[in-house]
Amino acid sequence: EGLEWLPKSDILTYEEITEIVAQLAPLGLRRLRITGGEPTIRPDLARLIAMLRGVNGIEDIALSTNGVRLPEMAGSLRQAGLDRVNISADSLRPDRIESIARRRLPFDPVRSALAAQNAGLDPIKINVVVMRGINDDEAGDFARLTLDHPWHVRFIELMPVGEMRALTWDHVVPSDELLDRLSGIAPLLAAGGPARGNGPAKYYAFPGAAGTIGVITPMSHTYCGSCNRVRLTADGRLRTCLFGDHEVNLRDSLRAGEDLIPLYVRALSEKPREHNLLQMQVGGLRALSQVGG
Repeated sequence: EGLEWLPKSDILTYEEITEIVAQLAPLGLRRLRITGGEPTIRPDLARLIAMLRGVNGIEDIALSTNGVRLPEMAGSLRQAGLDRVNISADSLRPDRIESIARRRLPFDPVRSALAAQNAGLDPIKINVVVMRGINDDEAGDFARLTLDHPWHVRFIELMPVGEMRALTWDHVVPSDELLDRLSGIAPLLAAGGPARGNGPAKYYAFPGAAGTIGVITPMSHTYCGSCNRVRLTADGRLRTCLFGDHEVNLRDSLRAGEDLIPLYVRALSEKPREHNLLQMQVGGLRALSQVGG
């Protein structure tokens, strides 16, 4: 994809990640999400989860994954202390999965979600980036999964930046249009979201459904005012907005033995009021896979 590999010396060790979390937890850090790239390809991911679970004050650990390795890993990750999982799945069709991923990807989203459910991970969220003319015809198939499974299928508006910069605004399916389509299957009722996870989705449900349908609307209805997240990149840089360019280098300060709290407080004070996706040039962001998108 044209991305350069980071030198290993630039990447935070598991011990450094844990130390950063331990320093920031007293300031109110309670929930963690491990993202990527693809975190399940990191060696001994269960060890990192166990280390983070041991940090005083951490109440919840989640994982965002493409789900390919969940059938074999869900049990061990749960035993290590993982609470819940988000599975990225942009299609239910094997040929289309490979076309979107641009590589062979032996992935069955339903099988992966069932593996997570059987391991005791809860809630289980399936994230679908909706792309007009590419996979929007599968929205109904994804939504129907919630009829029989206690899963939370979330439809995310396409953001044509970063790895998606080859697409255009014409590929964006606004959430209002999507909900109108889904209401043709059955009436959509406003619903509460999962008990854990303070995310940006608005939730709906079909009558009598076991699960819910969520929409995440970074383009048509921004939610920056309620954003409560910061991101730590693999090379130790703190971002207070996924779609901004401002970063604070915690890695070098940590390795120099400096106190991270002043840096963290300063970064929070500079958190932007809103993203500028609608105004920015396509491709103007560091790749989302590098910052935990």
